[in-house]
Amino acid sequence: MSTAEELQKKRRFAELAERAYTTGRCLYTPFLSMDEVDLLLQCKGEVEYAGLTLFGGTEGCERVMARFGEREDPFPILCIKVEPAQQKFADALTHRDLLGAMMNLDIARDTLGDIYLRDNVGYIFCKESVAPILLEELVKAKHTSLRCELCGEIPASLCTRTEEKLLQVASLRADVLVAGMFKLSREESLELFRKRLVFIDGRCTENNSGTVNENSVVSVRHHGKFRFVGVVSTSRKGKLNVKAELYI
Repeated sequence: MSTAEELQKKRRFAELAERAYTTGRCLYTPFLSMDEVDLLLQCKGEVEYAGLTLFGGTEGCERVMARFGEREDPFPILCIKVEPAQQKFADALTHRDLLGAMMNLDIARDTLGDIYLRDNVGYIFCKESVAPILLEELVKAKHTSLRCELCGEIPASLCTRTEEKLLQVASLRADVLVAGMFKLSREESLELFRKRLVFIDGRCTENNSGTVNENSVVSVRHHGKFRFVGVVSTSRKGKLNVKAELYI
C-alpha cells in the first residue's frame, strides 16, 4: 500500500467518524484487512471520540468491520454455511478454493470477512448486501457442487479452537517466539518482520526485538496465529519454558 493510499484511507476513517458524530447514526467500513486495521489503530486517538468498535462476525476474526457511533446497532454481517452437495464425492476444499469461487462471481473482497473450514464445510462472513448473491450463485468450487444456507447459529468452536504449545526459548523477543512457534530459522523469522507480515494485537510490527506481552495475539501471514500465554518456568540453563495457544 502506497503512502498516498494510506493517507486516503486515514482521511476516510476521519470522515466516517465525523459524520457518525454529527448525525448520531452508526456508520460502517467495509471489511478491513490486517493492514487496514493497523492504519485505523494508528489514528485511533483521532477518531474514537465518535465511538469505535471492531467486529468481524464472531470472536477472533482477523478481517473486521469498524463501526463509528456511540449506539450499539448490529453490524451488517451475515454468516453463510457452504458445504458440498455430496460430501462423499467432494474435493478437499481449501480457503483459496472458496475465495476463488466468490471472486469469479465478481464479489468485491472487502464485502467478505473471514472464511473458516471445518471438516470440509465452510463458514463465510459477508456483508448483508452480498448474502443473496452467495446463496443463489455460489454453486461450485473446483469440481465440487455446493449448497449454501444462512448460518443461524455460529458454531461456538468456529474461531476459538486452539492447540496448546509448550516451547523453550532464549527470550520473549517477538522474532524468537515466532521462530519457535512456526519452526523457523532466525533468518526466516526476521524476514517476516522485514516484509511487514507480523501483527501483534492487530498492529503491524517491524520491531522484531520487541517483547511480546502475556495474552498478546500474534498473527503471521501465511503461517498462522497464536496467543502468547506466558512463562511457565525457567530451565537450569536460564532458558524460558513458555506456553502459547495456536489457533487451528
